Amino acid sequence: MPLRLTAAALLTALLGGCGYTLGDGFATDIRTVHVPIFASESFRPGQGERLTEAVHKQIELRTPYRVVTAAEQADTRLVGRVVSADKRMLTETRFDDVRELQVAYTLDLRWEDVRTGRLLASRQVRLDGLGGLLSTATFAPEVGQSLATAQQQAIDRLARDVVNVMEVPW
Repeated sequence: MPLRLTAAALLTALLGGCGYTLGDGFATDIRTVHVPIFASESFRPGQGERLTEAVHKQIELRTPYRVVTAAEQADTRLVGRVVSADKRMLTETRFDDVRELQVAYTLDLRWEDVRTGRLLASRQVRLDGLGGLLSTATFAPEVGQSLATAQQQAIDRLARDVVNVMEVPW
């Protein structure tokens, strides 16, 4: 009898004392997510569509949720807005030729439960330019790297960050 009590106490301490949970870190009461095409304030066309596609892929790949196209079939709605999609020069040669560039995306995000109206997660860009989700990638045209590849890398990173926001907080 004392051995069983000791084993039960040890098991309880190991599993319950540290705040660890079993599973993948996503809410179990959510089954479906509606992700409308992300709005874009960027002058670069197609950025919202590319990011939405990448987010769809990441949700299907990494979460137990299913992406649905009909809003009325969804448990939750994930709404995003590309606030900026910029290209910046990082370095140049002594002859003023561009050597290395950076693409940067900033995203506002809002995830809400449409059944209850409860806000599940939000990342908003504040007036000072901080906040939101930010993703960057660099490329060097003189060695054959392209803008399109750098944009896709930044978009893929941003899509992974969006799914990270969907995890249940500790």
